Amino acid sequence: MATLEDCEMDSFGPELPAMFDGIRLAAVATVLYVIVRCLNLKSFTSPPELTYQDTPLSRYLLKCCPMLTKEYIPPLLWGKSGHLQTALYGKMGRVNTPTPCGVRKFLPMPDGATASFDLFEALGDHSTGDDITMVICPGIGNHSEKNYIRTFVDHSQRQGYRCAVLNHLGALPNVELTSPRMFTYGCTWEYGAMVGYMKRAFPQTLLVVVGFSLGGNIVCKFLGENRSNQDRVLCGVSVCQGYSASRAQETFLQWDQCRRVYNFVLADNMKKLIVSHSSSLLDLKSSNIGEADLSLLYAATSLMQIDDSIMRKFHGYSSLKEYYEKESCVQYIHKVTVPLILVNSLDDPLIHQSLLSIPRTLAEKMPNVIFALTQHGGHLGFFEGAVLFPQPLTWMDKVITECTDAICHWEKNQPSCRRSTHQSTEVTPSG
Repeated sequence: MATLEDCEMDSFGPELPAMFDGIRLAAVATVLYVIVRCLNLKSFTSPPELTYQDTPLSRYLLKCCPMLTKEYIPPLLWGKSGHLQTALYGKMGRVNTPTPCGVRKFLPMPDGATASFDLFEALGDHSTGDDITMVICPGIGNHSEKNYIRTFVDHSQRQGYRCAVLNHLGALPNVELTSPRMFTYGCTWEYGAMVGYMKRAFPQTLLVVVGFSLGGNIVCKFLGENRSNQDRVLCGVSVCQGYSASRAQETFLQWDQCRRVYNFVLADNMKKLIVSHSSSLLDLKSSNIGEADLSLLYAATSLMQIDDSIMRKFHGYSSLKEYYEKESCVQYIHKVTVPLILVNSLDDPLIHQSLLSIPRTLAEKMPNVIFALTQHGGHLGFFEGAVLFPQPLTWMDKVITECTDAICHWEKNQPSCRRSTHQSTEVTPSG
């Protein structure tokens, strides 16, 4: 005789599998929704948003640089996520990275520091027939041995450019400091020394200045600090910089786009770099860094705390506010008169969208500036590829050489009176 429990089991039996199927279906749908949202798969690809004045130069660039006006198409499955583009760049830099052959140069600085840069000769003639050198400033704590720099240098060499790449002071492993300071957010002393060396060593060369991230701030600040710094410079290119340190650091304390997490990771990397040179920073004469400062460094969880306890003291700034104001290119960039290409990505998790009003306003007011804003690309990612695997060369690598090639041809075709600004002058480093 059937019991009540048996009757209840019989009545629910057919419904249980259907219920579990529904749960599984809901779980799958939830996972797919999260994947679509996180990977931003519904986002449309588009050409860069360009801000510029209608001038003969801008019309020429748009005609000669199709990459500025056609869609940037990232890898289908993950390339529309700024986080994944940034993470892939940060972890591996590039794929199938070449190994360009260069010579390391060391330059003594007036304060006892030793600047260094790597020099790579061109692998062919430039299309203009001129001697042209790219003077490159990498991102925070980076140097010529980083994969993204090696890839860009190799590509530029093959386009006929000589390349000089700054190694940020204190960034190279196993190279000791010879003065009690490291690189900072906007110190242009080492970059200026490298530019000065190139002008003296190659009197006929013309220069293209290129900066990535923090390096973009340095090259724009360098060009605007002193009018003579722009002599023999054909153009400048800045990629993924933040323009204003004070505004950037404020946004780095926010949690949207996981910016606070990136801040912690960058701070941890910066902390390790400083600690590796702690004996030099403490022992060398005239050091502004003491044991108490290092104690604050060990407890720091943000770049702002590190800047306040360590970085601002390398140059004797009395406050963090003064350090950020004096080191940011936003105070100098409006004085740059050579053609200037500024590139940022809308989904860059390190650069808050509010900072992009700076280059946009600049391009609206200055006839020599073009601001290109891509929909995707992350921070220094800009990978291209069909579905999953990225190509060795990125959109960033190709668009820089395409734009600089066009400007080199534009300048070569100008009347001789216009080209008189490229006469040789000595560079006076300033920071």
